[in-house]
Amino acid sequence: MIYCVVPEALEDELYDKLAAYYEDDPHVEVIIDRRAWGGEPGTHDSFSDRRRQRVKGTFPPIEPSTPE
Repeated sequence: MIYCVVPEALEDELYDKLAAYYEDDPHVEVIIDRRAWGGEPGTHDSFSDRRRQRVKGTFPPIEPSTPE
C-alpha cells in the first residue's frame, strides 16, 4: 500500500484532486496528515510517550582494555 499524505493545511486545495487521480489505483490511498503541530518541543503528551525510557539502576564501571 502506498499512502499519499496531504498536509492538513493543503487539504482543501489538494485532497479532492489527488483522491480523484488515484481512485482507480487500489495500491494508493490518499490520507490527510492530522498530527498536531505547533507549541514548544516536548510539550505534547505523545512526545514523551514515544521516547525510549532509560534503563533504571546503575552500572558497574567499565575498565579500559589494555592492548596485548
